[in-house]
Amino acid sequence: MDKFRARRAIAATAVALAAVLGAGGWAADTQHAVTGPPPGSAAWTADTAPGLRLPDPATATPAEVAAFFGALTPARRDALAVRHPLVVGNLDGAPVQLRYRANALALAEERDGELARATDPALTPQDHSAARTRAERYRTLLDGGRQILAFDPRGRGQIAEVYGDLATARRTAVVVPGSDIDLLSFDRAADPYGTPAGMAKSLHEATGRQTAVVAWAGYTTPVGVGPDAATENLARAGAGRLTRLLDGLAVSTRPEAPATLFCHSYGSVVCGLTRPGPAQASGVVVLGSPGMGIGSATDLDPRVPLWATARSGSDWIGNVPNVSLFGLGHGADPTAPEFGARPLPSTGSHGHTGYFAPGTASLAAYAAVALGR
Repeated sequence: MDKFRARRAIAATAVALAAVLGAGGWAADTQHAVTGPPPGSAAWTADTAPGLRLPDPATATPAEVAAFFGALTPARRDALAVRHPLVVGNLDGAPVQLRYRANALALAEERDGELARATDPALTPQDHSAARTRAERYRTLLDGGRQILAFDPRGRGQIAEVYGDLATARRTAVVVPGSDIDLLSFDRAADPYGTPAGMAKSLHEATGRQTAVVAWAGYTTPVGVGPDAATENLARAGAGRLTRLLDGLAVSTRPEAPATLFCHSYGSVVCGLTRPGPAQASGVVVLGSPGMGIGSATDLDPRVPLWATARSGSDWIGNVPNVSLFGLGHGADPTAPEFGARPLPSTGSHGHTGYFAPGTASLAAYAAVALGR
């Protein structure tokens, strides 16, 4: 590469760093990915009261977890959920209904703890305000029989919510979001189709409620514009967590129809680095993608179809250079013909977060893919 081309490449990378995956000011603080087993795992593995050797959340596979719970009576399962709600609620492979119950218990405990913090005289007014905000967040997640598949209060908080019935649905889908999504923002009403909850609800309805959809905010996402959004560090950590989720769904739902992934923005990098196999995913759909961290569709398992959504003309992600240099950027454009993904239309969509809006060609296409058509 001559000096002129090198300077151009460096300049393009700098632009990518300044523009990739965000819509706000520069985020100077890097995020620390929440990884590893769920909170409370040490107490879980040390618990001898049930008279059983409990599976180690750090090493047991979802299939082993499923086999363990499958050998227990309903009463013994419930007792474990009551004793260790944060573990059972986040244990991929555990029975889905048991996880819903465990997470409801965990949310109630966390809400009560935050309410106590909100009146603790040893804390600052700022601490009181933050505690009230989190307590209210937990309260809303307990309302109306919501199906919370995962809940982790560490860091900015992680959560997964199910729309539909995972046990009876013909098909399953998982929405993987991009930047600025966490426990507080995964279902914000101000941007109904730009959050995993809004996308999941819209897709669930578009399939005639025949597909159960998981809104998965289960990894630490980048905040704003900054190095986290332009690099793959958080995506790699997220890929490990997404892999466990998919393995858990494979043993908890219909194995003949594994989940279809819908990967938005930085979430498409997570999906690309996950590289799901046919036992984990029926297909992968990317939208508003800055790249997938791979060179082309041939880098993924050929048995798992890949679809790329045509960009809306008003989607700012189209201004992001598709580069990968010095660890910055996410590589080739998935919508380019040479990338090798199957194209999906986006007629009627607007902006970076409008692809799941009712009446769009993209949502109609997503529903058809989710239904296996």
